[in-house]
Amino acid sequence: ETNMADSFFKLQKDGIFKKVIHGGEGDLPDFRDGAKATFHYRTTKVDEEHTVLDDSRHIGKPMELIFGKKFKLEVWELLLQTMKVKEVAEFTCDTKHTAVYPLVAKSLRDIFKGKTDHHSTSHCCGMMAMADGTGYPDLNELMKEPQPLVFSLELLKLELPEQFEQESWSMNKSEKTENIPKLREAGNQAYAKKNYEEAANKYAQALGMLEDLMLQEKPGDEDWKILDDIKRPLLLNFAQCKLLTHEYYPVITHTTDVLDREPDNIKALFRRGKAHAAVWNVKEAQADLARVVELDPSLEAAVKKELSLMDQRVKAK
Repeated sequence: ETNMADSFFKLQKDGIFKKVIHGGEGDLPDFRDGAKATFHYRTTKVDEEHTVLDDSRHIGKPMELIFGKKFKLEVWELLLQTMKVKEVAEFTCDTKHTAVYPLVAKSLRDIFKGKTDHHSTSHCCGMMAMADGTGYPDLNELMKEPQPLVFSLELLKLELPEQFEQESWSMNKSEKTENIPKLREAGNQAYAKKNYEEAANKYAQALGMLEDLMLQEKPGDEDWKILDDIKRPLLLNFAQCKLLTHEYYPVITHTTDVLDREPDNIKALFRRGKAHAAVWNVKEAQADLARVVELDPSLEAAVKKELSLMDQRVKAK
């Protein structure tokens, strides 16, 4: 209880007044860096009408926040750290804590409307939004006249880093590096079970992380080459899944990426040749499959079978 009184007093000194609406369960959780809080929020103005600006319940989806990831509305981290799981509390916050709210609210509204994805908005440039307004009249008004706001929060659950699968945007470099082989293995396991869509999804996640890491390196440098070498087998695995789910254009795109770096990669040529054949690119299919036989004559029978199937389809058409 003394700790609770201390935290109330600290908040008040910082221009935040807390009112507990519903007491939570157990002790105060472990809000370490990397922990994820899932919570509902309602934001209201401090006016006679208690005007509601945003309410996550109306969207049907609670908010998730990972501690230590520099969330733009820093005060939410501070408020949540005073709450127990299942607690509902109201926090009246001074303007110094709420000035950035219109930008954060714009990002959240855009996400829920499907205008953009989480990755791009979680790192959105505040100055860009300032330059052309938020696109929401109530938020534009708040930007012109910053004011105190009331945040009503309900902490639904708190998960420690080891208890949930992190999304790529929230990972640092070493976390991504660790996760890539795990995702590849998960993809391989799904592929072995003939769950090709699930496998493609895992390979795509790993490829996304690799792309992020490669953007941080200078193309052609040693570290970039190491990442590129890891990327090519993943592209081939992804292409094979897409071939088996009859999505031929991604196969052509990703095998071409591999062949740009490794022109005589037999798997890439064979998969691209099959995809070309499936979408009636007859000359391209013949060229790729002919090159496969030049590089590995033992595949002649398999190539002849593919060419024969293509000929039959062309005649039928």
